[in-house]
Amino acid sequence: MDSAQIVKQYAVDVERVGLKHYRATSPSGAQVDYGQGEGLLTPVELLLAGVAGCAAVDVDVVTARRSEPERFNVHVEGDRVNEDGASRLSAVRVSFDVQFPDTPEGRQAQSMLGRLIEVSHDKDCTASRTVEHPTEVTFDHK
Repeated sequence: MDSAQIVKQYAVDVERVGLKHYRATSPSGAQVDYGQGEGLLTPVELLLAGVAGCAAVDVDVVTARRSEPERFNVHVEGDRVNEDGASRLSAVRVSFDVQFPDTPEGRQAQSMLGRLIEVSHDKDCTASRTVEHPTEVTFDHK
């Protein structure tokens, strides 16, 4: 028996804006355009942004209570592989580049980074944990 319990459902609606151009809209009305073309993130880049963004939020929420960062950047990259004609990402790497001021609060926030990144990866980041674990994805049409 699966021990997972549904505690919240997430959803977005995707609308075609034009050829290879799509817009995802959340229930709150937030929107992001993506697709293929100038100035658009590809769907895979959007997936990587979700992984990096999830971890960034986890780390930022806690450290910002101590000190505002002087620099807060997250880089994420993944390797696309082909398995018998089917594509997927194999390895995904997330790298934080964060610097806090040289103050007691800033040093405290800086000292927390490693542990917060670890907790985000191991427990809190729904996006990266979903990518790492087998997840059933179903498609249908009307």
